Amino acid sequence: MNPTSQVKAGRTYFVADLHLTDERPVATGRFFRFLQEEAKGADALYILGDLFEAWIGDDHDEQVAHDAARRIRALVDAGTPVYFMHGNRDFMLAQRYAALSGMTLLNDPTRIELYGVPTLLMHGDTLCTDDIAYQAFRRRVRRPLILTLLRHLPLALRHRLANQARAGSESAKAGKPADIMDVSAAEVERVLAEQQALRLIHGHTHRPMRHVHPVEGHDRERWVVPDWYARWGYVVCDAAGCTLKVEAL
Repeated sequence: MNPTSQVKAGRTYFVADLHLTDERPVATGRFFRFLQEEAKGADALYILGDLFEAWIGDDHDEQVAHDAARRIRALVDAGTPVYFMHGNRDFMLAQRYAALSGMTLLNDPTRIELYGVPTLLMHGDTLCTDDIAYQAFRRRVRRPLILTLLRHLPLALRHRLANQARAGSESAKAGKPADIMDVSAAEVERVLAEQQALRLIHGHTHRPMRHVHPVEGHDRERWVVPDWYARWGYVVCDAAGCTLKVEAL
């Protein structure tokens, strides 16, 4: 199924920011139940980044990586396509793991026709343009040469670098105003106009909500997908529109 094609009538799920790791078995168990109970039989499932807490390469050795590949593959084999867009924690996930799990990799952003509505999908971090330091870091680490070098480092060294990056990220966030780490409304409206989309669905900010943005004289909606730390949830869309679900883990 081409993700940019017209999605047939039914329901489509969007999740992001699950941050799966062996250290958080409750979130992992909830995700596997979601795959079996909610996502099974859906038209499609889109994972909009940060499926994993940290991804150090397709030889990632946490048990949750193997278990998730098997469960996602089962969903795909049962007839529900799964699409994956890189987040800021798992941007090194590559074709080897995608093939193992049956996921189709998507560019960020990707525009689809969702039940007749031009819908833009993003992880969401590029919308946080006020966080200048993060945007500069993101540009550096996403360069093809840097990605190639990182993937060829010894596994133990990649583990250490990932741990250092996570610690540095938490330290940096603690010193930033909350508004800087949220999306810029001006950037949201620019991207919606550029992509000629009537709807935007993204994650990253961990601030689940529906927003309305006036763009070129028309209201356009933005749906923020919840994270899976103390809570879990998703955005689900059908021909009638979208709904946000958020529940405690």
